[in-house]
Amino acid sequence: MQPLGASPWQQFSMRIIPAMRAFHVFFFLALAACTQFPELDGTVAPDLENADFPALVPLDTVRSISDPLVADPVATTETLNARVAALRARARALQSRPILDPATRARLRRGVS
Repeated sequence: MQPLGASPWQQFSMRIIPAMRAFHVFFFLALAACTQFPELDGTVAPDLENADFPALVPLDTVRSISDPLVADPVATTETLNARVAALRARARALQSRPILDPATRARLRRGVS
């Protein structure tokens, strides 16, 4: 169904775009069909090949076994404050020394000029 007053280019594109989409879908499906699947035989260890499946347990049992993670806010704050102080000291140390040693600086100046 062509809209009234459509230019020849619009008419062409309205016919060709669906055909191009169909071609690309077919092409990629055909490309996927050509893939080689890896050999999976022999990838399971012999002792596991005939092993029983693990027993399934109710979720409530699993939840009761795991200990809830409880963080001590005071210890966490102290640890983070110590890390912040160490990182700030490291930043001050890095800012106080030159990035380039004198020999490297001289070599770069010789290469630039």
